Amino acid sequence: MAIAGQLAIEENKQAIPATMLAAVYRGVNDVRLETVPVPPIGPGELLLRVHTCGICGTDLKKIATGSHSAPRIFGHETAGVIAAVGAGVRDFQPGDRVVVFHHSPCGDCYYCRHKTFAQCETYKKVGCTAGFEPSGGGFAEYVRVMDWIAQRGTVRIPRDVSFEQACFVEPINTCMKGIERLGLQAGETVVVIGQGPIGIMLSVLAKRAGSMVVTSDLYPQRLTISTSYGLGNSIDASRTDVVKAVREQTEGRGADAAILAVSGNGLIRTAMDAVRPGGRVLLFAQTVHGESTFDPGAVCVDEKTLLGSYSASVDLQEASVQFVMNREMDLERLITHRFSLSSSVEALNLAAHPQPDSMKIAIQPGSSWEGIRA
Repeated sequence: MAIAGQLAIEENKQAIPATMLAAVYRGVNDVRLETVPVPPIGPGELLLRVHTCGICGTDLKKIATGSHSAPRIFGHETAGVIAAVGAGVRDFQPGDRVVVFHHSPCGDCYYCRHKTFAQCETYKKVGCTAGFEPSGGGFAEYVRVMDWIAQRGTVRIPRDVSFEQACFVEPINTCMKGIERLGLQAGETVVVIGQGPIGIMLSVLAKRAGSMVVTSDLYPQRLTISTSYGLGNSIDASRTDVVKAVREQTEGRGADAAILAVSGNGLIRTAMDAVRPGGRVLLFAQTVHGESTFDPGAVCVDEKTLLGSYSASVDLQEASVQFVMNREMDLERLITHRFSLSSSVEALNLAAHPQPDSMKIAIQPGSSWEGIRA
């Protein structure tokens, strides 16, 4: 099989260029379109030709805060076609359409044994790179998929599923993890604050769990999109007090649970106030460390529970794949803006400064491919 893998590399050598375009992070709010080498692959690894990569809020925060050293190439919601395989690869071959996770845990450490996979040291090692420090690499033409991700985090895309639909596998997994962490029960009322792409996915999954979902957002346009996914019980936060409106629907108690799907720490208090005594609040978008103020009496005296959920769960990998590939939710409809790789800086700027009508922003290095379904 090692010989077969090497032959696969040789057969594709002519089709793989020496250099490629990439959106390279060079410092705080400094991303530049550059020509960089196509990353070489080793035994057990894959070279992925990127078709579509969604822009995630965590990458935007890293770019805006300078929390990570430069240079890097971000992007981890990545779907494309395998261009080459390394020696020893048995399960994939050039031409396979796949989506890749960029993290996968070891399965043996203390944190893995306690199902806290995102705290595993192996999980924290990013397994996909387009060069420089591994950081996902999806904002480039080619991505090197390291051996442990090739083995445990690479998923085939069915022929009738688009790259755009498939690139949501990782974000859907993170949302499923959040819903599981919140422990929603059928018949409970949950308010989801924020109806961007993540908020809508969380809302759909909460409804799927049997909860009565109340959505809120400052932008009526986003609530209109949310309604098109069957989420009709909405609160226009630009005109209505969310806490008051939720209590009016729950006999004055407040919701059983709340999900904060926007990054502003100022809304933590709103989420806490919107739930009943003994209720739960899930912080989903607060991915930057820093000071925040909430009422400790709400936790102690009112017995409200404050929870967090970050990144994906390997235990939910199969469930998230099935959800996306079976099109239980029309996810590609969340993509409102598509940019070629040459316009990636513009794409990242729009994603960092969302407009009322902008939802998921996708960078598509493969947008010019012929005969390949988007």
